[in-house]
Amino acid sequence: MKYWLIVPWTPAEEMMDIAVKADELGFEGLMGADHGFVPKSMAAKYPYSKDGQPPIDGSMPYPEVWTSIAAMAAVTKRLKFSTAVYVLPLRNPIEVAKATGTIARISNNRLVLGAGVGWMPEEFEAYGIDFKTRGKRMNECIEALQKIWAGGYVEYHGEFVDFEPLQIAPAPTEAIPIILGGASKPALRRAGKYANGWMGNGNDPEEMPHIFEQLNASRKEHGRANEPFEIILAMNDFPSREEMASYQAQGATAAFLGFPDHKLSLAGKLELMEQMAPMLVG
Repeated sequence: MKYWLIVPWTPAEEMMDIAVKADELGFEGLMGADHGFVPKSMAAKYPYSKDGQPPIDGSMPYPEVWTSIAAMAAVTKRLKFSTAVYVLPLRNPIEVAKATGTIARISNNRLVLGAGVGWMPEEFEAYGIDFKTRGKRMNECIEALQKIWAGGYVEYHGEFVDFEPLQIAPAPTEAIPIILGGASKPALRRAGKYANGWMGNGNDPEEMPHIFEQLNASRKEHGRANEPFEIILAMNDFPSREEMASYQAQGATAAFLGFPDHKLSLAGKLELMEQMAPMLVG
């Protein structure tokens, strides 16, 4: 089992020190979080809490993902980097392809695109994008990115993403893996169709059989059942050894570790990472 360190709400100035320590200790990778901004008031529509209240406010730092990943890649050797999750339908895939292609080259292909459709209507409104179309936009963004990343002149003509032949250089020398989030039926179907993996976001044990079943069904439907596929667990309660073995038998390949309090000092975070280290080789 591999372990990713997830570090939402981490001050930008701490991220390089954390990445260096994670690289030394043997974490598989490090994932930050993505929001362009946090609105002062939000509708209670967060899908991963029982009352719909989001666990964020404007005081929590959200370093811009591509600049922070580039900085961390420059001071590490083997650690992978991703986002949990990047709100892809908000962005122009041409700009995303440019940034990710460059980072893939800087990092020697240690970048993974962790993406989701988003959940905050206010965010889409501020960007001038219809919240209700985010699923279709997501599909088109993924298809366009995969075309651009392959290199050479490509074109794409969809309902929301539309461009004539263009080329972006540098292109990655290897395909950038995509790991998608979301536990809804459309999200799981999308992961099976397009992605190289799926990541959780606070799941209960009773959810997991359905999630494994839906992912496997979609992969089979789209002729991808025999391709490698990552499943990164993010359980509300960390699984026991027996539960972890059961999840591995069903296809789980990794799990998240993180800090219980994002306000922990940098020294406290580094110390806690040292305490996690035995799990990384156990």
